[in-house]
Amino acid sequence: MPTGPEKTWDKSKLPSRHVSVGPERAPHRSYYYAMGMTEQEIARPFVGVATCWNEAAPCNIALNRQAQAVKTGVKAEQGTPREFTTITVTDGIAMGHQGMKASLVSREVIADSVELTMRGHCYDALVGLAGCDKSLPGMMMAMVRLNVPSVFMYGGSILPGKFRGKDVTVQDVFEAVGAFSAGRMDEKDLHELECCACPGSGACGGQYTANTMACVSEAIGLALPGSAGAPAPYESRDAYAEASGRAVMKLVEMNLRPRDIVTRKALENAAVVVAASGGSTNAALHLPAIAHEAGIEFDLHDVAAVFRRTPYIADLKPGGRFVAKDLFEVGGVPVLMKALLDGGFLHGDCITVTGRTIAENLADVVFPTDQEVIRPTSAPLSPTGGVVGLRGNLAPQGAIVKVAGMKNLRFSGPARCFDREEDAFAAVERREYKEGEVIVIRYEGPRGGPGMREMLATTAALYGQGMGDKVALITDGRFSGATRGFCIGHVGPEAAVGGPIGLLRDGDVITIDATTGELSVALSDAELAERRKGWQPRRHDFQSGAIWKYAQTVGDAEKGAVTHPGGKAETHCFADI
Repeated sequence: MPTGPEKTWDKSKLPSRHVSVGPERAPHRSYYYAMGMTEQEIARPFVGVATCWNEAAPCNIALNRQAQAVKTGVKAEQGTPREFTTITVTDGIAMGHQGMKASLVSREVIADSVELTMRGHCYDALVGLAGCDKSLPGMMMAMVRLNVPSVFMYGGSILPGKFRGKDVTVQDVFEAVGAFSAGRMDEKDLHELECCACPGSGACGGQYTANTMACVSEAIGLALPGSAGAPAPYESRDAYAEASGRAVMKLVEMNLRPRDIVTRKALENAAVVVAASGGSTNAALHLPAIAHEAGIEFDLHDVAAVFRRTPYIADLKPGGRFVAKDLFEVGGVPVLMKALLDGGFLHGDCITVTGRTIAENLADVVFPTDQEVIRPTSAPLSPTGGVVGLRGNLAPQGAIVKVAGMKNLRFSGPARCFDREEDAFAAVERREYKEGEVIVIRYEGPRGGPGMREMLATTAALYGQGMGDKVALITDGRFSGATRGFCIGHVGPEAAVGGPIGLLRDGDVITIDATTGELSVALSDAELAERRKGWQPRRHDFQSGAIWKYAQTVGDAEKGAVTHPGGKAETHCFADI
């Protein structure tokens, strides 16, 4: 129930005036009466409550419950919540087959569908709940694009499974497939592991893409402090959901909008938290895409520059020992951010959805010394971030690698080239590669895939075979946040547009140096130019449908693999209609 006396809302500058105010809107109001709404509710601001709820995977299954709590919070502050859903493609199920081509495409579809629902019904504000990898940036992109008062909330992580007394995640199952193919695990043990690795609702528990972007949501200021932490099954998530509903109504009163929050400095804060937590390489796609919605230039190289100056301090899987539940139990993202703020690595003056700054939000947070999950910046796991940007004659537009937990940061060896992931995976299963080689998977970029697939099935199989540190892998596609080992993604320009990765031949010597930031091949500019003369573009199998449409508009990974001109090209934004 609403708290306090009924407020009088001035809708003269709110989008919902177009569907709720004046005699000419009588037909529109008749629809609201049909759904049981009262005159009071129609006179209040309309708040879209968007979720990615579905029955595709455990990541999303709890979002419906949390949305009801958000609506309670909105109503308590005299707003009118209107719930709607959008799609998700869940990477754990899409992984390792053609379905993964839909994953990154879904980020754009999520952002577009939330935009269209908000535009079509003239909602005044937005609370967005997301659980799986691409749904988090997709929802945040929509918020910045629309620029109505918005609050983001993560659906929460899964609890770790238990396998013979050890905490396990879905990463362990993917790696067990490699162990099985190498004869290091039998089918009975593999089945036992798959049955216990994922015990309930929530997104993957390590510092993979979902948890990485959940940390980003707090660091960038779009989510309430602490809201990213509690695992999905915990009822405390519902309290955060209700608080998010209340918070968005305060933002409506203040007219505090996403583009007031998502500034260049806020994006740098987000990149700092990714690096410090050994987060997913996919953040190097998603942060530029969020920036693009605000018309801010913040590309792969800007992200990498922040990574280079940030210490790696959170000992999280896949490179470390702990999972999201462990981070939550020592205080969650606020404790990680407090360590970084005290160390001088965060911009404390950035405004957030609380109406207060980062520094004000963290003022009462005390860094706990009786834990091993997060270190102070004075005693990091390594002095530079857990994710590193690379560049060189093999990647003029750059590339990205997660080095968290790695001991050897340099690798050089001959190329073994594959033109699609399935061929590489089959070769790995058959052990048709040699120690010291660099496996190249190309024509898997945003345009060439199309869809820029993740390669977790292949990298996990290598790790399961005990070869994770004995070979390297480079691709113009992506890697899962669960990938570990010397695995370089986002190589640009991609093969489909004639990038150097498409000109490689078996045996070319590739050098990767994560200390100096180098990714090069031992070929002269003249030799690369000569090979380019004989290069022909390849035709893929998606010549119609949504994936074809994506391939026509998507840009380079360097800029976030975006599909429209972004905030810079706007003549007006939705919030001001």
